[in-house]
Amino acid sequence: MSGQNLTRRGLLQAVGAGAALLATRPWAGALATEPKRKPNIVFILVDDLGWADLGCYGSRYHETPNLDKLASQGMRFTNAYAACAVCSPTRAAVMTGRYPARLGVTDWIRSRFQGGKIPEDKKNPTKHVGDKKQKLLCPPNALWLESQEITIAEALQQAGYVSCHIGKWHLGTDDWYPEKQGFEYNIGGCDFGQPPTYFDPYFRKGQGDIPTLAARRPGEYLTDREADEAVRFLREHKDRPFFLHLAHYAVHTPIEAKAEVTKKYEAKPPTQQKNARYAAMIESVDDAVGRICAVLDELGLADNTAIFFTSDNGGLLPVTNNTPLRSGKGYPYEGGIRAPLIVRWPGVVPAGSTSDEPVTSVDYFPTLCEAAGVPLPADREIDGVSLVGHLQSAGRQPLDRDVLFWHFPHYRGADVVPYSIIRAGDWKLIKRYEGKTFELFDLKNDLGERNDLADARPEKTQELDAKLREWLTRTHAKLPIPNPDYEPPAGRTR
Repeated sequence: MSGQNLTRRGLLQAVGAGAALLATRPWAGALATEPKRKPNIVFILVDDLGWADLGCYGSRYHETPNLDKLASQGMRFTNAYAACAVCSPTRAAVMTGRYPARLGVTDWIRSRFQGGKIPEDKKNPTKHVGDKKQKLLCPPNALWLESQEITIAEALQQAGYVSCHIGKWHLGTDDWYPEKQGFEYNIGGCDFGQPPTYFDPYFRKGQGDIPTLAARRPGEYLTDREADEAVRFLREHKDRPFFLHLAHYAVHTPIEAKAEVTKKYEAKPPTQQKNARYAAMIESVDDAVGRICAVLDELGLADNTAIFFTSDNGGLLPVTNNTPLRSGKGYPYEGGIRAPLIVRWPGVVPAGSTSDEPVTSVDYFPTLCEAAGVPLPADREIDGVSLVGHLQSAGRQPLDRDVLFWHFPHYRGADVVPYSIIRAGDWKLIKRYEGKTFELFDLKNDLGERNDLADARPEKTQELDAKLREWLTRTHAKLPIPNPDYEPPAGRTR
């Protein structure tokens, strides 16, 4: 564009050239031979679903026949990651292709009912926060995803897509709802990180009801309602390229499920996973996937629709069990950040393929832009890489990247202190800003992260720390600072 940057609202005035760009891509199959219509996109993001929670990922307790079938028809990733071990940062990364550290959304966003008050000047906070019991002051987390960021919906809208968000948003209040971030339709998206309840009328005292989802039938289950809305959107927009972002509130707390489905799991022998209500919640998500696939078949759209299915972080302990991965949601170990990822894309992704390539949430934005023939914004850094070539090659074409990063500069609960992470090849370094600084793991030989090699391999620790520090500087990541008012517990010195 001869030096002209693409901006949020003026994004892709040059996208009239998108079709020409698409034609120049060295793609085989559907993408290279599809002159009539760009691929439809269905992106399904489940909340708190663990890496080992699906049948196709090894669960022998949860029943997920539709997702298992989806995996057999496409590609299953074994080394897919969420951009954070908690929800909002990952959602922001999915939407923008940018690391949470760049965005300032590094923790889950507090809803209004949780004290997330919007400042009068409508500027995100900048002052470090903490109390006397904490050794460090932490960077403030954003209260919303800034409007200046370019979302997938905005990018695809300029290429002729109709876009719909259904379910959990958790990226800001009214002024930053999905319809203010490029989506033409918003059904259920608000500032809530969890539903008041999973049963219509979706109301709980102290939280209220979901402001963007009107009650319909008393007792109706929320995941079923989300599936209904998704099917309706697909039927009504079958004649246009569409982007459906189905972000289930499930399987986040409260752990509530349909009684008749729960009873089925109560009668099953437990394995490492044994929570009957949680299993029933997963089955409802699986049913929703089955309904979407069925309506795509019915409308003759399945062959031109890419379906992505993943989670926003690892499974919550002790609700589920992420074995063989260590720990769960919120923690820097694999159980907190590794997520299932299934991609079905007929004519592009060979059926029954598996990928061991490390990928992460920031990769979806460039992948979907490439699929739609949309150039990436030129006025900002996009951290992700497109997965199109990798998908098309059945996982044989490596990505032009060997390092992934995470940054969580916050305390969480009683045992999580601020941390950053780097994964380079099979090596993973966790850097904490309080307590023991480093943990180093060889994931190829120690998937469960039981053998800390930081002291045994100081040269590798230093090498990865240098790369991590350079990345933190490059992304302008905000770091914790010493707390001058820290009061150590009795018997402990500074």
